[in-house]
Amino acid sequence: MEIAFKVGFALGHTNKEIVIARDTRTSGNALKYALLSGLLSSGTVCHDAGIVPTPTLAVSLKGSQTGVMITASHNPPEYNGIKIFNADGSSFDSKQQAELETHINQSPVTASWDKMQDDCLLFSGAIENHINHIMKDISNISKVKIVVDCGCGAASVITPFLLRRLGCEVMAINSHPSGFFPRNIEPTESNLEDLMHICRDMNAIGIAHDGDADRLMVVDEQGRFISGDRLMVILANKIKANEIITTIDASMVIEKLGFKTIRTMVGDTYVSEKLRQEGDLGGEPSGAWIFPESSLCPDGIYAAAVIASIASENKLSSLAEKIPQYPILRGSVLYNGVGFARVIQSLKEIKASRTDESDGCKLIFEDGWLLCRPSGTEPRIRVTAEAETEKRVHELYNNAIEAINKIT
Repeated sequence: MEIAFKVGFALGHTNKEIVIARDTRTSGNALKYALLSGLLSSGTVCHDAGIVPTPTLAVSLKGSQTGVMITASHNPPEYNGIKIFNADGSSFDSKQQAELETHINQSPVTASWDKMQDDCLLFSGAIENHINHIMKDISNISKVKIVVDCGCGAASVITPFLLRRLGCEVMAINSHPSGFFPRNIEPTESNLEDLMHICRDMNAIGIAHDGDADRLMVVDEQGRFISGDRLMVILANKIKANEIITTIDASMVIEKLGFKTIRTMVGDTYVSEKLRQEGDLGGEPSGAWIFPESSLCPDGIYAAAVIASIASENKLSSLAEKIPQYPILRGSVLYNGVGFARVIQSLKEIKASRTDESDGCKLIFEDGWLLCRPSGTEPRIRVTAEAETEKRVHELYNNAIEAINKIT
């Protein structure tokens, strides 16, 4: 709570007006009031949008306001955190984060008594605004049966209602905004078994969100999970994207299908930064989809509407099957803290066509690639490999493990 107060106080000294919102986590209000105490004591005008998804807040920031979202996104319910957004929906970039940290570490000086704000103003209409914003682009969808798994997160207050307004037949599960998540909240294949069973039994497509609905993943009408890489291609084809901004760990299938592809460091913040300059679609295989014509914030709600529109025209199973899927392995190895530069040197002994050190070390071959990145949360190195064959992907993955173990 002390950190939340300091963040609010620091933000208040550089922003005159802020809109704040939260997801459904039980710690949300406590964290919100700590943050508000810092903002109000610095003299900032504050608006409270209540419980809304992150992209709903971001879309509401058109103009000059800064947004603060209290959420831990796809992390378990006992965690919570703070996301800060610019008026265009993009997260604070590295320069803005550094400036904020400088203000946090400075000795606090409150505003004079007559400049302090004595209350937070109600920010109403964010959900309706987001629905109307989406329906300007997408409308009149029919004959689509959709099962929506909101995970009891913030999507509960908007996604089922939006899809019904669009004309879809909607069955909502885990849609009570309680903050007690009935499944692991990250929408991965292993966490969506119930949704897959329901979709198969009902011959319906399924969509699933994380805690703050900046992510969305999809199940086809046969109850099969669609990988994030395939989903990226499906979305790109729908909006007729020529240039995709994605992360260094996304599949090589994107380039092989002819899209102009620009790679960034892992994290939707970096994708958003690049989309300010160029690109038609931004995405991460984990389920963060950014439609720059709408907002620079990952928007699982907008993506849900796009998926519904696609499903009204074609079977998602057929679209997914047409997209190649190369074998991919993900894992990690314990790391004893030797300098990562030494790890890179060891990896470079594996002869590759090209090396990319923009985020860890990526070795690129004619028939695949290998990526090693130090974890930001534990003493491990994350290892990802993709190749055209099962034999080759295991070879690349094992070569990486051997190279790391050689020096750690």
